[in-house]
Amino acid sequence: MAGGDTAEDLTEEKILLSDRIRNALTDEIAGGDLVAGTQLDEQDLASRFGASRTPVREALRQLAVSGLVEMRPRRGVIVTRMTPERIMDMFEAMAEIEAVCVRLATYRMTPLERSHILRLHQQSASLVAVGDVDGYDAFNRELHEALYRATHNSFLVEQAIATRTRLNAFRRTQLRQGNRIVHSREEHDGVMVAIAQGDGELAARRMRAHMLNAASALDQYIDEHGG
Repeated sequence: MAGGDTAEDLTEEKILLSDRIRNALTDEIAGGDLVAGTQLDEQDLASRFGASRTPVREALRQLAVSGLVEMRPRRGVIVTRMTPERIMDMFEAMAEIEAVCVRLATYRMTPLERSHILRLHQQSASLVAVGDVDGYDAFNRELHEALYRATHNSFLVEQAIATRTRLNAFRRTQLRQGNRIVHSREEHDGVMVAIAQGDGELAARRMRAHMLNAASALDQYIDEHGG
């Protein structure tokens, strides 16, 4: 191929493009620019983002998994109506799941897993320093999923990831509220200290508070942006 691009490079490029499209649409839906009932046309989106239909289709598929859009026969892709009450219910449930996960993980993780999780947390400082919301969001998913796996309970891991997938878009959006990205890392720091001390109960309380703070930040973001 010209320029030395491999099939793998091109596939990764499409994945990154679909992520950018998904993130842009997520912000517009959460911010109220794309209201419930709006029909999203693949070709229009492809033209807008200068992309082929493939990454657009993947972005819409991911939004459908998160519940932000619905794919309807003969009507295409429609922006879903998500009430603040429904979103807060989801965050409340996620807070309890996360609390259980971090409590078990604190007592069950191996020294290698603990080292990996603490290193991930340390690496996030540079993302916060430059205000890289997309980068921090990707890190955030990696950190939380590492904690799920450290429970060594495969069923709990499946449930946590499934619930988180429904909330991914909203968890990303709340990072745009004020200094939320800074506070998020500070809250992670408190969880990491509890983990390092081997105090699973404290880690669980701090993780629950972390998730509920994220919910409050999202609620404020939606309110301020007319969602």
